[in-house]
Amino acid sequence: MEFRISDGKLEQQRTGCIVAGVHEGRKLTRAAAQLDTASDHALRRVIDRGDLEGELGATLLLQDLARICAQRVLLVGLGQQGGLVEGRYRKALSSAMKALRRTAAEEATLCLDDFAVQGRDAPWKIEQAVLAVMDGLYRFDALKSKSAQTRFALKTVIFHVADRFEAATSDAAIHRAAAIAEGVILAKDLGNMPGNLCTPAYLADHALEVGRRHGFEVKILEQSDIEKLGMGAFLAVARGSPQPPKLIVMEYHGGAGGAQPIVLVGKGITFDAGGISMKPPLDMDEMKFDMCGAASVFGALRAAALMKLPLNVVGIIPATENMPGGDATRPGDIVTTMSGQTVEILDTDCEGRLVLCDALTYARKYQPAAVVDIATLTGEIVTALGDVATGMFSNDGALAHEVIAAGDSAWDRAWQMPLWEEYQDALQSNFADFPNIGSHNDCAVTAACFLSRFTKDYPWVHLDIAGTAARSGADKGATGRPVALLAHFLAGRATRPD
Repeated sequence: MEFRISDGKLEQQRTGCIVAGVHEGRKLTRAAAQLDTASDHALRRVIDRGDLEGELGATLLLQDLARICAQRVLLVGLGQQGGLVEGRYRKALSSAMKALRRTAAEEATLCLDDFAVQGRDAPWKIEQAVLAVMDGLYRFDALKSKSAQTRFALKTVIFHVADRFEAATSDAAIHRAAAIAEGVILAKDLGNMPGNLCTPAYLADHALEVGRRHGFEVKILEQSDIEKLGMGAFLAVARGSPQPPKLIVMEYHGGAGGAQPIVLVGKGITFDAGGISMKPPLDMDEMKFDMCGAASVFGALRAAALMKLPLNVVGIIPATENMPGGDATRPGDIVTTMSGQTVEILDTDCEGRLVLCDALTYARKYQPAAVVDIATLTGEIVTALGDVATGMFSNDGALAHEVIAAGDSAWDRAWQMPLWEEYQDALQSNFADFPNIGSHNDCAVTAACFLSRFTKDYPWVHLDIAGTAARSGADKGATGRPVALLAHFLAGRATRPD
């Protein structure tokens, strides 16, 4: 996909489709008004028939308008006049993409000035537009028969601005957005792969391939290596599966030698049946999404490499299945973690925190500037925040603020949840240092409290993406979140004066 910036007279744009806006009350935006005047008020005549009122997300496609060089004009409802807020901007762009997908247009011109967003500058609008276009064109159909694979005609998107701003600024915004979009696509592709194909070994092989392509250093630690490290919690989860576990380590060296890295830790449960604490069968197919934390680490590292960030980043992915095999861990089993702390496993379906705790201990070897773990960890975070915001927990106020700000900037938002000392009281065991679930009312906070016991040596953020990593229903599939948040966080760190 190619993206460009353009100005000039809209009616002279030779393109497959021009996308312009209409506000509620059938009010034309500036771009739509220009096209209306040039076409001898063809737009106004159609709108006045009542075919488009201007409600947010509604669309109307017009063909072969007189005195307009474009083959088509797509009108998009922008809602009330006065500037969109961020979410409505994305909704308007998404609606435009759905309409464009149904056409044979190979090139489209988006009138960016029509989509005014309160408090956001042009580079932000460009980035969000690029991400919306790429999201609209995304399809995971590689596993369908060749005849069923989706092909969209659109190959070029031009952002039209009346007052063209500095070319270098626009080019930088497009480059950054394209890098983030590529990271999101990688995360979606990995998340959407079925568990019979996306095994721990598949993730390891894919890490090696991504490393070769982008210049990462990649290490794959096998089961024997994991045993030598003393990762008893990680191994306890892996015991029920015939698929051997892998500890995947990817190192992006973009910063100065010896500079402390940012470490990203992604939960890589390639399929989660729940172990002996078996999940109910309804919607169990969606447990292939339980490695979306790992997928987001892949995506963030890809984006960092494409942006050429002057930063050192390490990605750590504990990859395994959680299955009810004959050698599976039993409720009541006690294991010793890499940190030396012992854990009583009361629920084998609370496995994410078990693989993460050993990976978080392993992260200490890098003496990190900060650690961010990403995991589809608890259903309770979905109850709390739905599918809008990622749940965020932290042991460091400054880092928490930094991550929240990155999410706001990327419009991939997170919401800070409490990690107060009182919540630690739920983790009590008569037989081990603590259990893997709370003694009562286990929840997203309890899970974060468990992880916090392995992160005392560095600033740490935990992102629970159980509600945001994937969609259900007709649009079932991985979302690629929170790659954009992570990319903005890393970009901010790369430019931060220390």
